[in-house]
Amino acid sequence: MEAPPSAVPAAPPLALDLALTIRHDGRGGVADELHDIAGLTTWVQRRPGAFGSAADRGTADSATLGQVRELRAALRALFARAVRPAAPSPADADRLMSVPDALAVLNTAARRVPTVPVLRWPEGDRPAARHLPAAPADPGDLVLATLASAAADFLTGPDLARLRACHAPRCVRYFLKDHPRQEWCKPSCGNRARVARHHERHRAAG
Repeated sequence: MEAPPSAVPAAPPLALDLALTIRHDGRGGVADELHDIAGLTTWVQRRPGAFGSAADRGTADSATLGQVRELRAALRALFARAVRPAAPSPADADRLMSVPDALAVLNTAARRVPTVPVLRWPEGDRPAARHLPAAPADPGDLVLATLASAAADFLTGPDLARLRACHAPRCVRYFLKDHPRQEWCKPSCGNRARVARHHERHRAAG
């Protein structure tokens, strides 16, 4: 059972969103939204709510690009661990970072920008605290630390239990399982998987 076509999917958590910058390219290969500085800059600027002032303070540089890509590799290695004993995404299953190295990358990135809890209490609403930089931060450091913090929150939060790797033909995505019968990240993947199974049964019968 898939979500009804009219349903509007919620935006993925930032950590999952980072992992999804690696995707199938539609031609049998893998595309990378963060393949260059412009790609990272565009990706950050489309998410101003996540990165605050870093989203509109210039462009990324090559150092930040390399560090974000390394953090993404660490996150995907931890995602691969999280979905065990199921197989990880085929996009990088043969070159996953070790878990200790992945944890070190994530924790080092999170320390780049110390944060403090800032309490807000809007009229008619509940009080809420948000962790914000304790001092002005370099945009690149802010992007990296924000992603690392989001990854830590995701990996220690309730959504981790719903994380799955989609193994439909040509798909390399991770996704959050929304209901017990969901096997694929989206209906089109389910359709491709069913077609592939149908062809496989016919080949076996032949």
